[in-house]
Amino acid sequence: MSERVLVTGAAGRIGGYLRPRLARPARTLRLLDVAAVPDPAPGEETVTASVADLDAVTAACAGDGRAVDAVVHLGGYAGEEAWDDVLAVNIHGTYAVFEAARRAGVGRVVFASSNHAVGFHPGTDPVPDGLPPRPDTFYGVSKVAGEALGSLYHDRHGLDVVCLRIGTCRDRPTDRRGLATWLSPDDCGRLVEAALTCPSPGFRIVWGVSANIRRRWALAGAHELGYRPRDDAEVFAAEVGEHGDPETDGFVGGEFCGPGSEAPGRYPPDR
Repeated sequence: MSERVLVTGAAGRIGGYLRPRLARPARTLRLLDVAAVPDPAPGEETVTASVADLDAVTAACAGDGRAVDAVVHLGGYAGEEAWDDVLAVNIHGTYAVFEAARRAGVGRVVFASSNHAVGFHPGTDPVPDGLPPRPDTFYGVSKVAGEALGSLYHDRHGLDVVCLRIGTCRDRPTDRRGLATWLSPDDCGRLVEAALTCPSPGFRIVWGVSANIRRRWALAGAHELGYRPRDDAEVFAAEVGEHGDPETDGFVGGEFCGPGSEAPGRYPPDR
């Protein structure tokens, strides 16, 4: 019997990175997004819906009578937005995903959290897994709420939940901070695959970062899942240079901790 995985926010950048990297001969990816998912490949199904639509997400989880095996929840705003938008999409949408998974009988949810859930913590080496919340933005607050929902749905309903505090997930880093926080697209695929396939993870919060020589975030928790990163941002060091913001580089959340970072759209997403 083939495995089926629902991916929310599949039309976004990280969704685009993951689609080919999660493809397996015996796996169907069901791709959900409020926007049309471009160019579905063999082994992919598409669902056009908002993550905030509980009925639609429940139907996507339940499918044709057999629940999907897992959900990878990427859907929502990927940077700072106005509170009402963050509340409606990121927070309520994440509730809808966990509740839909519960109703449909899905056993596992992999939640794309963010380093911005703990952005105001000092970024001293090593930064351990499972730091308590210290968000740097409304966006960060939404990731704290998502982690809390994951904890609740594990403890009350028995879901396996893996929360990935993702760093700078882009094709390449663009500044000095990114040389430490970069999560390459290939390593992102490796991390999500480990979160999907590790046996009985329970509830976990782990860092999502590559094997950067400048990395300050611990990888012990991700290693326990079976994640073995292979990429190092140092190959981009010469082109990135040493420019950065000395006032905010000492925080986990970097520029998101600086003045004006609360302005919607101020910074690009997934940093």
